[in-house]
Amino acid sequence: MLLYTDVKKAIYQNVFAFPFCCGFGEANSERYEICMNGLETVCRLAQSLECPVQRDMPMAAYTSFRTGGPADVLLEPRKEEQLALLLRCCHEQGIQPVVLGNGSNVLVADAGLRGVVLRLAPGLDFLGEQGGVITCGAGVSLNRLCRFALEKGLTGLEFAFGIPGSAGGAAFMNAGAYGGEMKDVLVECTHLTQVGMPGSLRGEGLALGYRRSAYRENGCLITSLTLRLARGNPDAIRGKMEELIGRRKAKQPLEFPSAGSTFKRPEGYFAGALIEECGLKGRAVGGAQVSEKHAGFVINRGNATSADILALIRLVQDTVYQEKGVRLEPEVRLLGF
Repeated sequence: MLLYTDVKKAIYQNVFAFPFCCGFGEANSERYEICMNGLETVCRLAQSLECPVQRDMPMAAYTSFRTGGPADVLLEPRKEEQLALLLRCCHEQGIQPVVLGNGSNVLVADAGLRGVVLRLAPGLDFLGEQGGVITCGAGVSLNRLCRFALEKGLTGLEFAFGIPGSAGGAAFMNAGAYGGEMKDVLVECTHLTQVGMPGSLRGEGLALGYRRSAYRENGCLITSLTLRLARGNPDAIRGKMEELIGRRKAKQPLEFPSAGSTFKRPEGYFAGALIEECGLKGRAVGGAQVSEKHAGFVINRGNATSADILALIRLVQDTVYQEKGVRLEPEVRLLGF
């Protein structure tokens, strides 16, 4: 359980002990001034905690689509204690932060994101194992987690090898592929609430289903995962991982920026097949294209904007609904639209 030490309490109290001038001159409105002062307060706390702070950073550098405008403030907490204090500060300043893992399942607006973005990778990246149980930070990439399981001779995570994204993001959406999903191995998640208080969910409390978990609804931020795996033959585990990554490379457009599978699988159908049957394979809007290799992927051919990608997603949704009567639901989270 997370404990706030006297030292961190002292830092926090000191940061907010004295008002200070943000130097904006005459604000356009009182609300604008309050908002900007709140951002400065959050930044000041982050700096006191030695947490990296970046301003007006293009989100294209942090998303797998390689699109997205600048975030007002991008913070990269390295420890859970830092994250808790920053969440509490944002709450007190009336700021709802955007939480980002590896940026592999999001589409950020070209106008960017106002307020604070909390990027968990490369922080929260610890890994440990005991008795077939792995504990990892939410910022650990899935590929690193899978390789760690292989090193320990543990089977059960092979399905996740090659899925872009972080462990926390995989738990958040119950990621899965090739007949496996996080639900099969995930035992418990620890989290922080929107005000920075620690907690956890386990078992049925995680409410894991197809591309969903309790965390899609409760607003809490996953900080660590506990996974129970089985002992296996390292050669067999490695062979399965290599087989699956080979299948991905053969069937998926991994050479282009994308967010992986763009749409959830509708019950009784396959999204890619529906899209292809509607003649949309290869359809483009600006620099965005429905992949010619796999119609379930919308890709950035190199010069796409987020507006191009979203317009193509909407076009695909509307066409499939009109021709097939099936409403495709995006897996991709839309931020800033």
